[in-house]
Order: sequence, then C-alpha cells, then structure tokens
Amino acid sequence: MTPERLEECLTIMRWSPETLAEALGCDVSLVEAWLTEEAEIPPKTAAWIDTVAQFMETADGMKPKGLKGKRFSAQ
Repeated sequence: MTPERLEECLTIMRWSPETLAEALGCDVSLVEAWLTEEAEIPPKTAAWIDTVAQFMETADGMKPKGLKGKRFSAQ
C-alpha cells in the first residue's frame, strides 16, 4: 500500500491517523511514518485497512438519504 492509498483509505473511512493508530493498538508515530514513507506498511495491515475502507465505501452508498437536516423534537 502506498502512502497515497493509505491517505485515500483514511478519507473514505473518515479516520484520522490517530484513530487508525488507536484501532491498530500502535503509536500514531508509526502511522505517520507510513504516510511519509519512512516505514513500510506491513502487508496484512495494508490488507486490513483496504478491507475496512472498501466496507465503509459500500456502507456509505447504502446510507439512508431522508435524514439529512432532520432533528428530534419532543412534543
């Protein structure tokens, strides 16, 4: 996985590097090293990130459309 693809996945997932680090149980400095090509993303980690991004992209397409701007109002 390239740093560009990692950045794209983070955008699709709506995750920050901090959120990814928390999900993986690593320090954010490792994620930042992946983003700057200072460290290589392990293949299994890259596959997991890509799978999560693909899932989020699919799920986003199934999101209900009629809720935008709606609020709860107690009567």
